[in-house]
Amino acid sequence: MMGLPDWAVQAMSVLTQAFVLALGVLALIALVFFVIDRTQTSDAIRRNYPVVGRFRGLFTTLGEFFRQYFFAMDREELPFNRAEREWVYRSARGEGGTVPFGSTKPLTPVGTAIFANSAFPPLDDHAADTQALRIGPTAREPYDAPSFFNISGMSYGALSKPAVRALSRGAGKAGIWMNTGEGGLTEMHLDGGCDIVFQIGTAKYGVRDALGGFSEEKLREVAAIPQVKMFELKLSQGAKPGKGGILPAEKVTAEIAAIRGIPAGQASISPNRHPEVANTEDLLDMIAHLREVTGKPVGFKACIGAYGWLEELCLEIRKRGVDSAPDFFTIDSGDGGTGAAPMALMDNVGLPIRESLPIAVTILERHGLRGRIRIIASGKLLTPGSVAWALASGADFIQCGRGFMFSLGCIQAMKCHKNTCPTGVTTHDKRLQRGLVVAEKSEKVAHYANTVREHVEIIAHSCGVAEPRLLRRKHVRLVQANGRSIPMTAIDYMPPDESGPADLPAQD
Repeated sequence: MMGLPDWAVQAMSVLTQAFVLALGVLALIALVFFVIDRTQTSDAIRRNYPVVGRFRGLFTTLGEFFRQYFFAMDREELPFNRAEREWVYRSARGEGGTVPFGSTKPLTPVGTAIFANSAFPPLDDHAADTQALRIGPTAREPYDAPSFFNISGMSYGALSKPAVRALSRGAGKAGIWMNTGEGGLTEMHLDGGCDIVFQIGTAKYGVRDALGGFSEEKLREVAAIPQVKMFELKLSQGAKPGKGGILPAEKVTAEIAAIRGIPAGQASISPNRHPEVANTEDLLDMIAHLREVTGKPVGFKACIGAYGWLEELCLEIRKRGVDSAPDFFTIDSGDGGTGAAPMALMDNVGLPIRESLPIAVTILERHGLRGRIRIIASGKLLTPGSVAWALASGADFIQCGRGFMFSLGCIQAMKCHKNTCPTGVTTHDKRLQRGLVVAEKSEKVAHYANTVREHVEIIAHSCGVAEPRLLRRKHVRLVQANGRSIPMTAIDYMPPDESGPADLPAQD
């Protein structure tokens, strides 16, 4: 200390005392945690390794972050890898969705779809614009849907207020429809002037009476809104077939409770099915009633597992007449997403769209109902390749949820059910919602939708057809275990012992 001024000596003395004091406090805290950890009985690691064992939970939590940003390769993550997310982000920014140098997508895994390009694709000026496609030709107000790519059902409640508003405005700008999800219709859905598909879930939110039953009066009120173009009866959801909707209690605000007709602050749990619909006959009866009351197209949404009931449905339609058919069938994938679902269902139940879509289309074709019932495919279809595959497999329309969440800024933080979403997409915490600027995000929603459609058209033209809905299974080859690909047409999606009659006349 010799040669140091007095003030420096005093400062060093204070710092030393502070350091010793801090060490003492840390030692005391460590001692308290040591006693707590050693005496508690719920966690074996902390009991055997007091204090140090606590870092395991911290590292487990941080590991998800570090894997996503530092260690995982571009094509490794689930449910969506970095390459997919980055493609959506670039498209949402209006950067065209182009990439340099070469694809990072492996083309050798079994089941990989490869589009068979034509030697003589149509010239750009010979390509055709995708035309609107009519849904519900027998309804009093049929719907001429302008876009093959649209927003899937995501409820207000699962999503935040600014997220729903941004989606509505973006959908209006892009000319696509927006599905309400089962949480009911709000002024946020109507804000952007887009077309609306009203989903009727098993709890009847939005068309529910005071006792929780179905209210025909409220249904008429919704049907009178010009923006509401169709009604979708939700039987099941891909991420949780056999389980109703789940909105955790912390996300049931007073406003959401009023919209849904349920108590605030209590978990919103929908029944696992509609009590009125116990079989295919009941399903057709309810669809007919909804169509008569609303005057608008009515269809249903389901995740396919067992599919014998589809055969029964087609036979019942043929018995009653094709006018009794649903106007559309939304097929949700077993790997679809949701804000909250039991892992047992999410991981194990329901066929992925790669199998269920061709099966359903094949069944409808065998019964001559393919032209009458429009097919809407849903579930992880957020890139042009997956959308083009669905169209080639027989879908008329594609709905996407999580792709549009990415366009809003979702970073796949996996916090949807905790009301702590860091980007404001799935939280009702106004501090976190502040990050989601509606004017900016609505533009990104529109950019993303437009880029997907543009790039699906590029794939279609490469295959030699003038527009995306002319894609067929013959345009897709699937990689086999031997490393070679075969045409999708070579795969029998309908085993003979599970097929229906093949001699019914087609109805267009």
